[in-house]
Amino acid sequence: MFDNLFSSLQRMGRSFMLPIAILPIAGLFLGVGEALTNTAMIEAYHLENILGNGTFLNVLFIVLQKSGKVVFNNLSIIFAIGVAIGMAKREKAVAALSAAIAFFIMHQTISTMLELHGYIVNDAVVDTVKAGTIASVCGIMSLELGVFGGMLVGLGVATLHNRFYKIKLPAALSFFSGTHFVPIVCSVAFLGVGFMLYYIWPTIQNAIYPLGDIIQKSGYFGTLLFGWIKRALIPFGLHHVFYLPFWHTGLGGSMMIDGQLIQGAQNIFFAQFASPSTLQFDENALRFFSGEFLYMIFGLPGAALAMYRCASPKKRKLVGGLLFSAALTSVLTGITEPIEFTFLFAAPMLFVVHVFYAGCSYLIAQLLHITVGLTFSAGAIDLFLFGILQGNEKTNWILIPLVGILYFCLYYFTFTLLIKKFDLKTPGREGSEATVYVKQASTSEQEVKEQTERERVLGVDDLSFDIAQALGGASNILDIDCCTSRLRATLVDVTMIDEKKIKETGSSGIFKRGKGIQITYGPQVLIIKSNLEDYLEKVAAI
Repeated sequence: MFDNLFSSLQRMGRSFMLPIAILPIAGLFLGVGEALTNTAMIEAYHLENILGNGTFLNVLFIVLQKSGKVVFNNLSIIFAIGVAIGMAKREKAVAALSAAIAFFIMHQTISTMLELHGYIVNDAVVDTVKAGTIASVCGIMSLELGVFGGMLVGLGVATLHNRFYKIKLPAALSFFSGTHFVPIVCSVAFLGVGFMLYYIWPTIQNAIYPLGDIIQKSGYFGTLLFGWIKRALIPFGLHHVFYLPFWHTGLGGSMMIDGQLIQGAQNIFFAQFASPSTLQFDENALRFFSGEFLYMIFGLPGAALAMYRCASPKKRKLVGGLLFSAALTSVLTGITEPIEFTFLFAAPMLFVVHVFYAGCSYLIAQLLHITVGLTFSAGAIDLFLFGILQGNEKTNWILIPLVGILYFCLYYFTFTLLIKKFDLKTPGREGSEATVYVKQASTSEQEVKEQTERERVLGVDDLSFDIAQALGGASNILDIDCCTSRLRATLVDVTMIDEKKIKETGSSGIFKRGKGIQITYGPQVLIIKSNLEDYLEKVAAI
């Protein structure tokens, strides 16, 4: 039972990453556009002839700003479609179309009920009590469900899709069998959901706001606890399930900005980001973000240097490339799994220390009134866009590198002390298996057999073949997917896994639970996943 629950939550967390993947480029557009169309900045640097109204660059940056903003204004439908795609087992395109249809039907049902009961007249809200709970959703005046509404549609459609996409109907209705039945059943289901939400969502809203207030008023301990839990869930791939409600729903707080009620910490940040009246970003909302810069840009590179310095001299060159690339990925993009997984399984003690320090970084940032936002992770790119370009008065960004240097030293000396004192087997240490694996040439009978199989699947890349073999062969793989840095597979028999072979493919970490396995490869995992899917399709066609 627990394994099934874990697998479902893992799939849910993975599906959340699909819509989140668009946020970096949307944030880049919004950040650059907003910064370079700021009238005060243009006047301060006397750039009227280059960036002033009517210039080519001004038009370009306005387009960028509005292009980025439209993504954040429509996160609900993006999440509905993205979650449906991520949760669907097969025929994902059908799930995406069904999610869009269900989303529109649900909101149109709510909108019609609001009109019939007199809350909306000619697309205008006439009930001042409900003015803060009604908003335009893709052009439909409806209840403000936020990303919760999108998640609800995505999860509901995926459940119906996985249940009915192979359904067989009587001969007279055979045209509507299979995938044709999915959008039909989803339309009917979410017509009913729309009716229910009209009556129950106001009650839910009234419950969410106080809960968000409790979290907001929990003070520094609440911030500390948030940071600890989020980081501790990283090995399980469940951190997305935990933090997204704080980012995009009333759990992360609510605020009136330019006459509009905004819910969710990240939504508040970007609404303030786009508002010309913002003097400083809201500290209560930004406490869920700003601390991440300290350990992602500074702390973990300090850990990487400690592991490099503690490695055997003859192995430093071998592990140096691994640790440098993992640290660089963390610094630039805020993707931390490659470096975290280099010590998570080899030396769990270090991960416990890392979770403690990471949680404390959120608290430190709040105590210092640092208010730098982010898109999906706290790398140097986001620090530049949402900290440096916004000015120190709005963000206190200058304190990040100052405290960051201390964090670098804290991680470096703590990791060095623990590695040496307890002889922890981090990459490059004598007796350590947590290192870069190099496949040696061999003419064994098994490799001859594998080479024959490789030749039968024409055009397949060696890495895909090696991963499949390490997972027990193509017939042992039920499902393949990935998140930002990890390949995720559901297997028939997990005992057939060859962990040494997996590590030889370039993995920096492996996590197993039930019939699922997560393999960390870093940012290139999307390409690895696509190539592996192509290989599995070729094998199935033989």
